[in-house]
Amino acid sequence: MISNWLAAALSRRNIHYGWVMVGVTFLAALISAGTVGAPGVFIVPLQQEFGWSTAEISSALSIRFILFGLMAPFAAALLNRYGLRNVTLAAQLIVVSALVLSLGMTEVWQLVALWGVVIGIGTGMTALVLGATIATRWFAARRGLVVGIMTASVATGQLVFLPLLASLTERFGWRLALGFVCIMLGVSALAVLLAMRDRPSDVGLRPFGDEGTAPLPAPPVSQGSITGVALGTLRDASKSTAFWILFATFFVCGASTNGLVQVHLIPMCLDFGIPQVQAASLLAAMGIFDFFGTIMSGWLSDRYDNRWLLFWYYGLRGLSLIFLPFSDFSFYGLSVFAMFYGLDWIATVPPTVRLTAQKFGPERANLVFGWIFAGHQLGAGTAAFGAGFSRTVYQSYLPAFFIAGALCVFASLIVLALSRQPKPKPQAAMA
Repeated sequence: MISNWLAAALSRRNIHYGWVMVGVTFLAALISAGTVGAPGVFIVPLQQEFGWSTAEISSALSIRFILFGLMAPFAAALLNRYGLRNVTLAAQLIVVSALVLSLGMTEVWQLVALWGVVIGIGTGMTALVLGATIATRWFAARRGLVVGIMTASVATGQLVFLPLLASLTERFGWRLALGFVCIMLGVSALAVLLAMRDRPSDVGLRPFGDEGTAPLPAPPVSQGSITGVALGTLRDASKSTAFWILFATFFVCGASTNGLVQVHLIPMCLDFGIPQVQAASLLAAMGIFDFFGTIMSGWLSDRYDNRWLLFWYYGLRGLSLIFLPFSDFSFYGLSVFAMFYGLDWIATVPPTVRLTAQKFGPERANLVFGWIFAGHQLGAGTAAFGAGFSRTVYQSYLPAFFIAGALCVFASLIVLALSRQPKPKPQAAMA
């Protein structure tokens, strides 16, 4: 098989196959980010063509965010039961099918069914749980850095796709732009099919950084139904105060990123006379800062107290959201916002994953993180609908941004209630 040949070739050059897994997952998440971020570009064209209100379109996106999150704990169980490649390919097939069917939609219920329900389920079958699973399963060292790299793919996806999708939509219409997304998802699926594997033992390796010589234990056998495993994990984790603190802070994370800025920043900029392509470029600029900020966050989370990292991330994000309405939406004001907000857009993920693994153990980390990520998407869904409701009723998005900023400041304080863990020691490992 190609993966075995590639693993042997890389091993001769002292390169672990785990980095191939990171690359393939990065590509899949990058293109998925373009799929998830695309509706922010399409809101105004859909309004112009079909006469749908912002609240109606936002309701479909809200359902998608919520299902995306609620699928996460079941996605972890699916990944454990059926393998990384099989589940990832199935998820991409579901998403492509929904996007192709949506090219012919004419009614708002079709938007809700396809972009809300089907894409919500499809994208939720992997979500951020896939990256967390690869980090804990393929890497014994540098897990925080790996999570940071794979999480940064979301920023890169926005950097690469949103300005391009905005330009294609402006010139040729939203359907051609959506067709382009489908083609890119096909490219991603091919890479997953050829290179993704379940565990290091599948290519005759130990996890990266594992210098042991004793035989690795056999993979645990998944017992019970997918639903039973996921709900059993929730039952056990919900007894811990740490779970609810991480759940609450990730709720705020979702409300202040995916649900608010990713969906509504472009139409809000249009309210202030900023063209769509320029607004999409603003999101891309945030993506540049977030790409480096998230990777740096992963590096820091391997070395410093993750509670204090989250304190600073949420605090700075909250202040940047509160500052935005006072920026006058000038070039300089938006540039300052893009820098401060972009640096920690999803920099919260590596410390949250590490705290989850510390509190609940590496074997259950992906299952528990799945439920914590469900909180993230519940927050995203709430903000996606709430901001659309604010725009429809009050003719302004600004109340939603003030509320999100205040919630971030609150999250920065409650995360310090987590008990302190021993300071992680930097681990040396071969590249």
